[in-house]
Amino acid sequence: MKCISNVVIASILLLFAGCGSGAKKESAVNGALGKDGEIKLMVLAPGHFHASLLQKNDLSLLNDSTIALISDSVYVYAPSGAELEQYLANIDQYNHRSENPTQWKERVYTGTDFLEKMLADKKGNVVVLAGNNRDKTRYIFESVKAGIHVLSDKPMAVNKENFHLLEQAYDSARAHHVLIYDMMTERYDALNIIERKLLHHQELFGKLETGTSDNPAIYMESVHHFYKEVSGNPLIRPAWYYDVEQQGEGIADVTTHLIDLVNWKCFPEQVINYLKDVDVVDATHWPTELSLADFARSTGMDAFPDYLGKYIKDSKLQVYANGTIYYRVKDVNVALKVVWNYQAPQGGGDTFTAYIKGSRATLKTVQDKSHQFIKQLYIEKGNKTDAVAFETALNQAMTEIQNDYPQVSAKAVSGKEGVYLIDIPVEIREPHEAHFGYVGKQFFNYLIGQDLPEWENSNTLAKYFITTTAVEKAKENK
Repeated sequence: MKCISNVVIASILLLFAGCGSGAKKESAVNGALGKDGEIKLMVLAPGHFHASLLQKNDLSLLNDSTIALISDSVYVYAPSGAELEQYLANIDQYNHRSENPTQWKERVYTGTDFLEKMLADKKGNVVVLAGNNRDKTRYIFESVKAGIHVLSDKPMAVNKENFHLLEQAYDSARAHHVLIYDMMTERYDALNIIERKLLHHQELFGKLETGTSDNPAIYMESVHHFYKEVSGNPLIRPAWYYDVEQQGEGIADVTTHLIDLVNWKCFPEQVINYLKDVDVVDATHWPTELSLADFARSTGMDAFPDYLGKYIKDSKLQVYANGTIYYRVKDVNVALKVVWNYQAPQGGGDTFTAYIKGSRATLKTVQDKSHQFIKQLYIEKGNKTDAVAFETALNQAMTEIQNDYPQVSAKAVSGKEGVYLIDIPVEIREPHEAHFGYVGKQFFNYLIGQDLPEWENSNTLAKYFITTTAVEKAKENK
């Protein structure tokens, strides 16, 4: 690829059909041989807009010399209500847009026994999960037990009970020769891809340090906001979003992306066994307080539902959305922090701060007001690193990166010796929604080839071991 914009075009064209590599490629999906419409999607209880993003691409673009392996009929099993209506509205919008409309045919079942009906009908071989997290692990387990592949939004487990069921689900998936795949979209962000390349340029970055609990080698801090306005209208969240038993605590939710980035960047394609390679040292959590007025603005409801009653103190809803996790992976010390404020200050937005320390340099990511809330990547020379050698290595690394990203450059930061901005122009960065296309393409590649690497499974389990253990430790520390 020459630049990100070219990748976007290729991804749109190949997202669903390209993974089949043509009609003659042998497939293990239901024992078929690359048949038209061979992969049949089911969507179960779509309570989050991520469910619809996987269907945003255009099937008509795939009707060239290849076979469209994805059937345009999608079977939806869900309770009736606003969440289902929003999902269907999104699909309808994709189908009726002026440019590259999609051709999805949604077959909807809304009985209260929607899970049992899906398992009994078995009209598809892949189920997409994105919604309320309380029952998601059970949905995963029941699906793979029935021989159905699972493509799931995060988090796949929000507590220790969920985690143990997820372990059983992976055992069942192996026995039934089906796949479980977590939608880790951050791997497809240009900044993360470039940082990963720099991190493994040994002459530049050196060796990943191990750090200590007090001075970790890796640190990531992510700040989000419950109440947001989009085009002047409030982003309406379901009431269950504020129930940590249904949505999950902050350290069981947002940190899934952070832990995945640690594994993917620092230990690429390495198996991480949570029993041998991981030690969760400590964790904390604390609540964000919402008044009834805050809750009403965010959800459109004029009262707290009964199931949130146990979280109300002095008329304020206590949402345990904030926390820290301190852990070691393969002897490297990592610290994570996630914060959910109710609303950003005027002119503010979500922020992100991170660093990864090497023996020769440190990579830093910053997203704040001074950067117009756009993530920017920096590399800083180590104190003991020779300046000439560092600059030579940086130039060499950038030359290699420019083979794929010709518009990316390294710019010295004025007044900060040995600090360089890795300048990734905004115009070649893709929005978060586009990353779901890459996740889909990767999953269907694994599905057709039946070659999901073991590190994907082991690292996913390690990730949820860390988050669910952290939730337990945080509760103990209250």
